[in-house]
Amino acid sequence: MSIKKISAIAIAGLLAASVVATVAQDAFVAPATPEEAVEARQALMREDGGILRSAAGLSGAEAVAAMQTIKTNYSHIPALFPEGSIVGDSEALPAIWENWDAFVAIAKSGEDAAAAAAAAAEAGDADGYAAALKTLGGTCGACHQQFRG
Repeated sequence: MSIKKISAIAIAGLLAASVVATVAQDAFVAPATPEEAVEARQALMREDGGILRSAAGLSGAEAVAAMQTIKTNYSHIPALFPEGSIVGDSEALPAIWENWDAFVAIAKSGEDAAAAAAAAAEAGDADGYAAALKTLGGTCGACHQQFRG
């Protein structure tokens, strides 16, 4: 089998996995209890952190799939912070609900930055991808600085 065929099969596999992951993530159901909310948001943050730590080394379909995952995750953030979900080992601050609009705006900025990174990666724009990653990292920092204890 030629390298071209192997590459084509690998890319097709990544794209198929991305579609399956996107469909699965689109089936998001908000947590039923505060404990479930804390568990789900901590898992989401760990996933995003892992992706972002390796994101600069990604390109093409891998980068697009990674950024689509982060974009989807950011879209779920508000639903993972229902009032009264400072339980267990939650690091969320009451400032989230006191400044809900600002909190949601940061989540939307992250979602938009991830979309921009995906578009840049898809277009092969390495500089645009790097700039979007920097913006994305900034949204994480801004949110954690204001809303995480």
